[in-house]
This record gives sequence, structure tokens and C-alpha cells, in this order.
Amino acid sequence: MKKILLAVVLGVAVVAVAQDTAQPAQGQSAAPAGQSAAPAQGQAAAPAQGQAQGPVIKDPAEYNAYVAAVQQKDPNAKISGLEAFISQYPSSVMKNQALELLMGAYQQANNMQKTTDTATKLVAADPCNMRALALLTYFDRARAQGGDPNAMQLLADAKKYGEQGLGCWSKITDPEITKMKPQMDSIFHSAIGIANCQNKDYAGCITELKPVADANPTDFSVVYPLALAFWPDPKTPTSTPENSLNAIWYSARASAVAPAQMQAQIEKYARGLYLRYHGNDEGWPDVLAKAKSGTTSPSDLATLIKPAPTPAEQAHDMVTKTPPDKMDFAQWEFVLTNGSQEDQDTVWNAIKGKAVQMNGTVISTEPTQFMIAGSSDDIDAKKPDITLKFEEKVLVKMIPKDLASFDFQGEPASYTPNPFMMVMEKGTLLRAAKPAATTPTRKAPVHKKPAAQ
Repeated sequence: MKKILLAVVLGVAVVAVAQDTAQPAQGQSAAPAGQSAAPAQGQAAAPAQGQAQGPVIKDPAEYNAYVAAVQQKDPNAKISGLEAFISQYPSSVMKNQALELLMGAYQQANNMQKTTDTATKLVAADPCNMRALALLTYFDRARAQGGDPNAMQLLADAKKYGEQGLGCWSKITDPEITKMKPQMDSIFHSAIGIANCQNKDYAGCITELKPVADANPTDFSVVYPLALAFWPDPKTPTSTPENSLNAIWYSARASAVAPAQMQAQIEKYARGLYLRYHGNDEGWPDVLAKAKSGTTSPSDLATLIKPAPTPAEQAHDMVTKTPPDKMDFAQWEFVLTNGSQEDQDTVWNAIKGKAVQMNGTVISTEPTQFMIAGSSDDIDAKKPDITLKFEEKVLVKMIPKDLASFDFQGEPASYTPNPFMMVMEKGTLLRAAKPAATTPTRKAPVHKKPAAQ
């Protein structure tokens, strides 16, 4: 964005140089910015072909004050002269030109407060002064993103000036201004987009910022907010795969152009999005390298970053790689809950009616039936996923306390997929119950949750 601002600064400088060499004579029209020097005093100024007659200073004192101000070489003297001229002649036909020169002089003096104050006065007098609108838009957004306590109001003002600037193009004919249209449009759209982001209008933010980010891929102040707009809540999946892909890409890109102290943190954030979408970090180094070396997202982004397998695909992968009798209970549960009917049948037919020994946590008990949590997820949630049935009543002294960990044996007899519950018959206690705080000799199986989509 500094390059964009530089173009605006140079544009203001063009006006200053033109005005220095084209001073209006008393009783003649003032030469517009960019034209050659004015004719001699008392001679009518002939307008350029197709151009309207410029303003005319008729008062000799006013003329002399204006010329004396713009011819000053010392920046401070020029500022003083222009301020005095505007104060003394508030209705001058040269007021707008004087304000624009004053704005440029303050900007060159690095007095941003006075620059924006003058630009505000200029826009009030000339609502379609594009240089003033661009400066106000840029500086208000920069201050807001820089942590100004009035950030929300500054962004609202920046958006207002940005929309005002975009709406003025149909009225602009000055070639010096139209030449800077791409840079000024970037300023206007950036401000509107950032304001939309702050207002949680993420679709509007993306519409405004993506073209700017693609045209200015090293501008962190635009690239990173765009990334956040594509995936505004990292705790939940985005609504579309396209948004997910763009969020990952622009976050990775932002990590490459961020200030040094922020790069590692943003890279970690980008990797986290990749893990949520892809399911693991396989391929991440290649994605990060491409984002750091590239500019705009590649056309094969969907091929480069593939989504995580669906729960059904994960279940099928389990069945393909691990025989059912080698799976733990959590894997059975996952396949029987998420797998295709064919994969469910493969697992169920392999384990039904066969004695299984495992460890679980007691949730509740009856003399002939225990409700047990068999997977670590359900143990943590204190939710039963196994109904263990006994052929005879269990002795009271043998019944474990609730939340105790114990070993048992049973034969799978039936199951319901959702919510998952497996009924095991011919239950047998393999040893005495232990308090829940005691570490079991066999670790409870880990429930492999499906990756976020």
C-alpha cells in the first residue's frame, strides 16, 4: 500500500509544480494543473481544445497574495502563505487549488493531521476531489488498523470516502487523475472491504478485498484480513470448500508478508486451517512453499489442497487396512456408526457372537446388566456405549462402583448405529472392580473421531 500512497503523493506534487509554473495573472484565467504557463498579464487565457475556461482572479491584491504563496520555495513559508490566502480570501475562485496545494505541502512536510484536516476542507468544497478523497480514505483506514481507539468511526469514515470516490469517476476528465485510477481504486476498495470485515459482512469484505490482494500480494494489511474473511471462525468449518481453500491459501500467503514478529504465529494459524480441512499435515510444506513464492492463488488450488476424507471414507479405510478381529472397540464403533452398509456388515459379521475381552468404565449397574463406556470419548463424556448382559445375577460384592474401570468379557449380539449402543451377552467379570482413580492395566481404546469437513 505504500506504493499506492506514493502514487497519490506524486500526483499532488504534479499539481504543485504545475501551479508554480502557471500562475494566473490579474484579470485572466488561472491555468489548470498540468497546462503551460499563463499568458502575459491582461491577456485573455485561451482554454485548451474541449476544455472550459478556467477561474479568473480579478482583484490585484488577491492575485498577488496567491502568486506570492505558491512561489514560495521554503515548505513552511508556502504553508503559511497558502493558509493566509485561504483565510483572507475564503470565497476566492482559487480556493480549491490553494487547498489542494496546501494539502500537498502538509503531506510533504509529513504533517498527517494537517494533511487530513486540509483534505477534509477540500472535499467539503469539492466533493469529487479525488486526491483528497484518496488521502482521507487511506489515512483513516491506516489509523484504524494501527490501533487508534476510534477505529470503528475511522473505518466508517474511510468507507464513506471510498464509496464517494468510486462514485465520482463518471465526473472526472482530468487525465492526470484518470491515470491514477487503478491505484486510487485499490485505496477505495481496501477501505470499504476492511470496514465490511469489521462489520462482519464477510461476503462484502471478500468482494472488495480479493481483487486488491491479488493485485498487491505483498500488502499484509489487505491479504491477512481477506484470509480471515474466508474463514471467520477457526473453530468451525467454513460454509463452502472454495472458502476453505482460499482461507488456507491467503493465510499462508499472509505469513510470508507479515511483519517478522508475526510470521510464525500466522503460519501456525494457516497450518491449523489446513489440518481442519485436509485432516492431517501431509502436503502442507508444499502448500506453504507455493504460497510464499506465489502471488495469486494457483488455478489448481483444489487439487493442491484436498479435503479430509468423509467419515464413510475413513471407515472404509479402516476396514481395508485392519481386519475386524484386530480392531479395538473404538474402531468397531466408528465403522458401525459411519461406514457404508457393506463395511458395517464386514465388521459385524466378523465379531458377532464371538467372545470379546476388553476394558471399560461402569456408568450404571443392575444385577443382570451393566451400562459401560468402552471408548475414551464416551468415557470422558460418561456416556454408555455398551450394554453388558449377564445370564445370572452378579453378586452385590462383585458389582463395581459407578465410574470404576474394570475388565470384562462379552459376546456382541446386536447394535444400533446412532446413538451407538452395542449389546453384549454372556457377560463375565474378569477380575474385581477397581476405583476409578486407579490406573487400569489395559488402556481404554481411543475413539478415532472423523476429521472436520
